[in-house]
Amino acid sequence: MVRVKICGITTLDDALMAAAAGADALGFNFWPQSSRYIQPQRAADIVKHLPPLVTPVGMFVNARREEVERTARRAGLAAVQLHGDEGPEDVKALAAAGLTVLKAVRVGARFRPQELQRYNGARAFLLDAEVKGARGGTGKSFDWKRARAARRFGRIILAGGLNTDNVAEAIAAAQPYGVDVCTGVEKKPGVKDHQRVREFILLAKSIEAV
Repeated sequence: MVRVKICGITTLDDALMAAAAGADALGFNFWPQSSRYIQPQRAADIVKHLPPLVTPVGMFVNARREEVERTARRAGLAAVQLHGDEGPEDVKALAAAGLTVLKAVRVGARFRPQELQRYNGARAFLLDAEVKGARGGTGKSFDWKRARAARRFGRIILAGGLNTDNVAEAIAAAQPYGVDVCTGVEKKPGVKDHQRVREFILLAKSIEAV
């Protein structure tokens, strides 16, 4: 069964709703420039109320390793998602520090699946559409077959432009380990549409991964 991550969580109400609907992971955005930014202490207040098998993931963009580790401890994160230009050494160092590391890679014209081999220590790769000046949450998609081609280099989490209208098609095309949604289940940045979240999770989990 495909795993589902609901990203851009900013409220306890949205977090508990998504967890009850079957989300496997919830994403908290610690990039200050994001409209979905959440302070570490606020994230911690939400995380402590989550069911034990729901994974809290922190998203970071070009943050110093020490900051990532400090925020992870403070917020009670089980995993971190590096969504900037972090290099293989950053992934390796954070993994060595005991964190589960997801490396986000933007898929554009120059993307080559074999590039993923550089990030030794990453437990999975989140593939998102490349949009100039943006770091996720754009609602833009890419050719999902390119994600399928990347599977031989590790677990693939598909992101970018997913919603209730296309998630089944996306999973069929990419055959990912998991899917990540943000914009596609929102009323506005940082505020989830509960019905869309429930429907998205139900649809995603109804498709069997290969």
